[in-house]
Amino acid sequence: MNWHNIRTVYFKELLDTLRDKRTLISSVIVPLLLFPLMTIGFGTVAAKAMKSLNKETVSIMVFGQEHAPTLAKNLERAPGIKIEKSTEDYRQRIGDKRLRAAIEFPPGFEEALKQGGTNAPHVKIYSYEGEVRSQVAVRQLQAMLRDYSDKVVGTRLAEKGLSHETLKPFKTDVENVAPPEKVTGSILGGLIPYMIIFLCFVGAVTPAIDVTAGEKERGTMETILVTPISRHDLVAGKFLLVVTVSLITTLLSVTSFAITFSLPMNALKGLGPQASPLMAFQVSPLSVVWVLIMLLPLAVFFSALLIAVGTFARTFKEAQTYISPMMVLVIIPAVAATLPGFDLSTKLALVPILNVSLVCKDVLTANFNWGLIALTFLSSCAYACVALYGAVQAFKRESVLFRT
Repeated sequence: MNWHNIRTVYFKELLDTLRDKRTLISSVIVPLLLFPLMTIGFGTVAAKAMKSLNKETVSIMVFGQEHAPTLAKNLERAPGIKIEKSTEDYRQRIGDKRLRAAIEFPPGFEEALKQGGTNAPHVKIYSYEGEVRSQVAVRQLQAMLRDYSDKVVGTRLAEKGLSHETLKPFKTDVENVAPPEKVTGSILGGLIPYMIIFLCFVGAVTPAIDVTAGEKERGTMETILVTPISRHDLVAGKFLLVVTVSLITTLLSVTSFAITFSLPMNALKGLGPQASPLMAFQVSPLSVVWVLIMLLPLAVFFSALLIAVGTFARTFKEAQTYISPMMVLVIIPAVAATLPGFDLSTKLALVPILNVSLVCKDVLTANFNWGLIALTFLSSCAYACVALYGAVQAFKRESVLFRT
């Protein structure tokens, strides 16, 4: 191989790539903006949406209010609740989102509470499971029922001369002993590698198509092939360019991710206590370095594979048609790492893409299994070599290059 020729091809392709706005958008702008938009931007929108929902007045129906006059009065006085006239089509109205929920008191409800006994009356709440506003209404109704239930229990205990503490002979405290990076890594550790791997693939798509099918479409492929540069040097120069762009995309996405999650996430404070683990999220420099190392052979694998596919295509559009299904093949194993029960093992360390996703998930939670990390890296290098060999062979075949 002639390194002078490879360098010439590389810088020629690099200059063309820098002039291409599509490559700059997919390889630079998207990875820089994705994580801030998905975390701070999405967190702000989610917090405002939840605040707005909690302030909304929910409409409900009450059935059997004559059996529970006290609770019915409490519901009428409760802020944020509007009681509509009871009708038989309440199920349909809840399903159509014209009514948020309905509550039904059984006959003799309040009398049964006064008498006590072992047969506790059942109160039914009808809702639209999965519909946010309906679930907000359910939570409000459950809170009111819980308060009323506590009062009834307090009254019964007082009649027997007992305090409410009699029902709580001891208390239980749960204390988290894991460091913040492990807690939030467990929550986000599967999602972040998926997005970084996907961006690593997307970053290589446009330049890979442009240096192969794009050359054919522009009619410059023949000109390049008649130059005194061997096919190996041509493929090497083009391949290095695609790998460079893919690695730049990966580096930018990892940097954007690290900075985004290291900054104080004030936007998430509005989400309440559930957001506290996210706000305490920390990314160690060692984890970031190992994520980049593990993505290196994957970038080579993606670049070589895309060049082989792009070489086979006759036009830019045809190459996009071939590569679109490949995105699904990248997404499925990358997403599989987020599923419960998928932990890095010797077998999974040999599955391409999934192995890197699992390793990244582990290192982001500060878990370093060096044996499996080494096996994952070596297997990824092996797959990258096979893909690179396939790309070189495809470029050497004129029946593929000049396919009609």
